[in-house]
Amino acid sequence: MRYIIASFTHKNTVIETREKLSFANLDLRKELYDALIAIDEVHEALVISTCNRVEILLSAKDLKNLEEKIMKSLSNLTGVPLEELEGKGEIYIDAQAIYHIFSVVSSLDSLVLGETQIVGQVKDAFSFSYENGYSGQKIARVMHNAFRCSATVRTVTDISKNPISVASVAVAKAKEIFGGNLGGYTAVVVGAGEMGELAAKHLANAGANIIFVNRDLEKAHEVAKKLDQVTVTIEPFSELEKLVNHYRLLFSATGASHPVITKDMVENVSFERHWFDIAIPRDIEECACENLTIYAVDDLRSIMQQNLQQREHNAQKAYNIVAEFTENFFKWLQTLSVDPMIKEIRDMAKSCSHKELQRAIKKGYIPKEYEKQIEKIIHQAFNSFLHKPTSVLKNIAEQPQADTVVQSIQLFFGLNTAQRKALDTYKCDYQIQKDLHKKDK
Repeated sequence: MRYIIASFTHKNTVIETREKLSFANLDLRKELYDALIAIDEVHEALVISTCNRVEILLSAKDLKNLEEKIMKSLSNLTGVPLEELEGKGEIYIDAQAIYHIFSVVSSLDSLVLGETQIVGQVKDAFSFSYENGYSGQKIARVMHNAFRCSATVRTVTDISKNPISVASVAVAKAKEIFGGNLGGYTAVVVGAGEMGELAAKHLANAGANIIFVNRDLEKAHEVAKKLDQVTVTIEPFSELEKLVNHYRLLFSATGASHPVITKDMVENVSFERHWFDIAIPRDIEECACENLTIYAVDDLRSIMQQNLQQREHNAQKAYNIVAEFTENFFKWLQTLSVDPMIKEIRDMAKSCSHKELQRAIKKGYIPKEYEKQIEKIIHQAFNSFLHKPTSVLKNIAEQPQADTVVQSIQLFFGLNTAQRKALDTYKCDYQIQKDLHKKDK
């Protein structure tokens, strides 16, 4: 079993290409999954698509020519020419792939170091993949250890203390522009999803009043209830054109696949406007208007760099944790092989029976001349006894629950004591929760 990741992020791929590779559209995402799973070498797939990255994690039996096949699938589905994709992104294999995904989930590879949204985004991506049958045991092993690695990083370090997100960086930039305080200003927030809600919370903390523009007005009202310290107004999308030409501040974070603010909507005005487009694909079409500055995700790098400097010490501690989790992951994988475990149990049985047989001979309970015959009978009895559990183990070896079963047996028999991790190091939590839910029904 091998692992490979194709990674397109703010570090290696320009925003224009990342927009084309965005798989926010559900049907397109399923088409990509189907294309990846159709590759002969691929067992399982996971696609993570956020505003700053597209990560394609595959479990495969062979990596030969797999990078080329991934790029062709991306090109065919998105229309991005193959030559544009070649040389873009990064390819990580096996230990590098595990280290990378652990770093991603621990928010060490984010545009803003230590931001907390990535864990939820990855969990949602894994849930979609698992529920639709695109991933199973092999990727579940990786993801649950990645989530534990992330939790450890947050517990041991202060990297996520006073968490900073792209939304908070955008609001911080707005505060810098307007002299450190947004009290008395009104900000238009387009989109009431996770990022829009975060932007609104930070704006409210900075004292700004908020106008929510959202297609789902009920959702906007739900978010508004959480912001009781400032004035919050809800407007339908039909009012967006009027609003963009009336207020100085705008934050847009919808999940639309095309711009929601087009250049024909924007008028020249006499006052300065600062708009923050924190969506991928971008919500705001490029336009040249007087007194208008548009900040995209990549324009927030300077604040990110300040954040990196502030958290450098914690980052090094966090990377050490990721390295340790990566090493332990591969050690742990080695302990999960069923065949060596079965052999170890048989060897234990053989050793115990030989020891007891020699004791019986020494005490005169059994004549020495019967040793070979009795030894053969005992071994046959153990083989007969172990036949069914051995068959069951081999049959479930590829199932998500197999790892928990294997670790339970290791615990009971005291196997692999040098490398065995505690039983709760890994469980296919997702599968177990699903099974329990089914029983409750």
